[in-house]
Amino acid sequence: MKKMKRLPDAEFEVMDAVWAIEPPMSVKQIVEQLEKEKKWVSQAVIMLLTRLAERGFIHTEKNGRDRTYRPLITREDYLKFETDNFLKQYHENSVINLVSTLYKNKTLTDEDINGLFEWFKRRKE
Repeated sequence: MKKMKRLPDAEFEVMDAVWAIEPPMSVKQIVEQLEKEKKWVSQAVIMLLTRLAERGFIHTEKNGRDRTYRPLITREDYLKFETDNFLKQYHENSVINLVSTLYKNKTLTDEDINGLFEWFKRRKE
């Protein structure tokens, strides 16, 4: 597998659809999944799937006239990669800096803060 890189938004949307479907999947299934949110053109999806295959995110296989696809990277692994990069780039690799920013911007609700306390308590046990 190639070194993982950040996905542009459109490629992430396609990967999100791929992750939501039991592999192997067809272009038709991927387009149907994507169209739950907004209209997609099959040709655009095929182009993005080709890019994702070239970048090592999915595997594609020719089956007669059709192609099937399967993810090579899990959603969880990709989100961990993105989160780690975000923390490093914007918050000096500090969860405390991230939470502090969310708190200062009034993004965290009291419910969020209580949930964090509970989560930390469970982690400690």
